[in-house]
Amino acid sequence: MTESLLSLEAKETPARVAEQIEENEHTIAKLGSHLKIMQPRFIYMVGRGSSDHASGFAKYLFETETGVPVVGAAPSVTSIYQKKMLLEKSLVLVVSQSGRSPDVIQQAQMAREAGAFVVAIVNDEDSPLADIIDVILPLKAGEQKAIGATKTHLTTLSALLQLAATWSHNKDLKKAIMQLPEYLTQAIESPSLLTPADLAGTEHCAVLGRGFGYSVAKEIAMKLTGLCGIHAEPFSTAEFLHGGVGLLEHQLKIFNTILDDESYPSHMKQIKQFEQNQIEITHIKQALKGIPARLQPLTLLQRFYLDLTPIAESRGIDVNNPPGLQKITRTV
Repeated sequence: MTESLLSLEAKETPARVAEQIEENEHTIAKLGSHLKIMQPRFIYMVGRGSSDHASGFAKYLFETETGVPVVGAAPSVTSIYQKKMLLEKSLVLVVSQSGRSPDVIQQAQMAREAGAFVVAIVNDEDSPLADIIDVILPLKAGEQKAIGATKTHLTTLSALLQLAATWSHNKDLKKAIMQLPEYLTQAIESPSLLTPADLAGTEHCAVLGRGFGYSVAKEIAMKLTGLCGIHAEPFSTAEFLHGGVGLLEHQLKIFNTILDDESYPSHMKQIKQFEQNQIEITHIKQALKGIPARLQPLTLLQRFYLDLTPIAESRGIDVNNPPGLQKITRTV
């Protein structure tokens, strides 16, 4: 059977990350030094879709590594409502695979004019975005031909990890990142996380996670919705108790994203309470052992991306041409 573009591109990730680590080393070092001197008041994240999910990952990453608050942009505030933000002495991270969405470009331009230091994490180094920012941090992911982002999302997370580790001078994290290509290769060779049988007959589901796991849950939910035709909603386990839990009475299918990090005890305590109430939960847990905590979101997603094609095919969907989606989405 011919492999999908999605799977082929996902399997490129270890080599792409290895290239990224090597080629961006000088840029990351200079950027980290600048941020130590600059001491940004906050980080303002700009992105859509999978890039926005990377922003969720960045929030937990930079707040735990540097203590600098991270906020997510609402691009429509600038593009639709024509308002400027007070961004002086802030770091603005613009995350975009293509660097061509008009609202993202407008946000970057507005941020620069508002006195922010603007860094673009982008795959297309010749995009219009690259011309209007202070520093470009290339993904080095190569051309994306598949509709769904896989290698571009993972190289984005890798770039964020490299920047955070250098900025915070976290030697252990920097050392772990050097092993990331090998960990990603191990993930490719590991057992599936989800199978078509796990989603047989599923039309609606919730994907739960906590902390970094919540950012992963958002990416999983979007891919199940867009590529597999399943209505999937992500929830933080803590927030699920504030409303989403009411859906359990309607036999909503529940998927649990598990990371073995600081969030594990509190997250699993709540999951176990659900199970004690006879709620069936399907666990999304990687078989790999010994993966550093901050790298686990990447290795879990690396394996999950390879599970998408058989799930989509079991539901009669061509993952190379999912209904209604385009490779580059331009919003205003």
